[in-house]
Amino acid sequence: MVLKKRKRTPIGKMSNQKEYPKLTFEQAIDLVVSGKSAEGLRSRTLRDYRKDWRYFVKWLNENYEIETVDELTPQIFRDYINYLKYDAPKYDGHKYITGDRGKGLSDTTINIRLRVYRAMFNFLEREELIAFNPMHNVRLLKQDIDLTNCFTDEEVKEVFKQPNLRDYVGFRDYVAMTLLLDCGVRAGELLSLRISDIDFQTRFITLSGEQNKNRKPRYVPLSVHSIKLLLQLIEENKKHFSTDRIFLSQWGEPLGQNHFNKRLKYYAEKAGIKGKKVTAHVYRHTWAKGMTLNGCDAFTLQKMGGWSDIRTMRRYIQMDTDDLRKSHDSFSPAMTLLNKKKH
Repeated sequence: MVLKKRKRTPIGKMSNQKEYPKLTFEQAIDLVVSGKSAEGLRSRTLRDYRKDWRYFVKWLNENYEIETVDELTPQIFRDYINYLKYDAPKYDGHKYITGDRGKGLSDTTINIRLRVYRAMFNFLEREELIAFNPMHNVRLLKQDIDLTNCFTDEEVKEVFKQPNLRDYVGFRDYVAMTLLLDCGVRAGELLSLRISDIDFQTRFITLSGEQNKNRKPRYVPLSVHSIKLLLQLIEENKKHFSTDRIFLSQWGEPLGQNHFNKRLKYYAEKAGIKGKKVTAHVYRHTWAKGMTLNGCDAFTLQKMGGWSDIRTMRRYIQMDTDDLRKSHDSFSPAMTLLNKKKH
C-alpha cells in the first residue's frame, strides 16, 4: 500500500485562509450606515446608529487602548453594560437637561443600544468584514413587565376634561387624544396624517408604508365620534391655513412629536395622574388593552395596530389584578356552571 505524501505549500503561494480588514471604529460605522441605507432604513434610524455607536466608542477610548473592531470581545461589551447600568450619568450630553440627574440608565435604554450594536456586527459579519462577531454571546437585559403603562377608566375621563375646547390648540389636542384612544395609531402616524389619508364615508385611515414603523401599509377604522371631530378640526384649519395636514401648530406648521408629547404630559399632570410616563404610547397601550377587554380577538387587534409579531403585541395588553379578577369572575367554570341560581 502506497501512502500519499503530504504536499508542502510552495513558498510564495497564497494561503486559503481568509484575511479580514482591520476596520477602525469610524470605518465600521460608515460601512454599516452605507449598507443599511441601501437596505432602506430610515434616516432617523441611521442617525440613532451613529449616536449609540458614538456613546460606546467614547467609553471605549476612556477605558481601553483599542483601535480596530477586530479587537473587541464579548467581555468588553459586558463591561460596558455594567457601566451603563450602574455608572453612566443620566441625560449625559442632553441639549436641554443639565445638572446631576443621577447615575445608571434604564434597562430599556441599555437594550436599545445593545440591539443597535448587535445589528451592526451582524451586518459586518454577513458582509465578511470581521472574522468574529463579539455580540454573539452578549444577551439583552431581562426586563420586568410594567403593568402601570395604561390609563384606568377614571384617568381617561379626567385627562379628557383638561383641554380647553374653545381654544384652537386645546381642541386640536382633544381631537388627537381621541384618535389615539380610538384607533391606537402611533404618534408619528397620527401627526403625519393628511386629509387624503382619511375616507370619511367608510371611516378608514389609510397609512402608507412611509408613515409606518415597519414599512407595511395598513387600514385603520375610525368611530363616528372621531370622524365628526376630525371634520370640525379640518374646517377650522381651512379658515386659517392652506395645507392639507390635519395636526398643526397655532402658526400652521406641522406639529412635532416632542411638543405633542409635552402637551400630553401637561394634561396628565393637570388631571393629577402620577407615577406614569405619559406619552402617546400610553394611549396606544390603553387602546390595545381596552380593545382586548371589550372582546376584540388577537389577530384583528394585531392587524389594526400594525404589529408584525404577535409577541410584540402581547406586551401591550398586560392585565393588572383588577382585570384578572373581573375576567376570572366572568369566565370561571365554577362561576358559570356551579353558581347558577335555579329558576
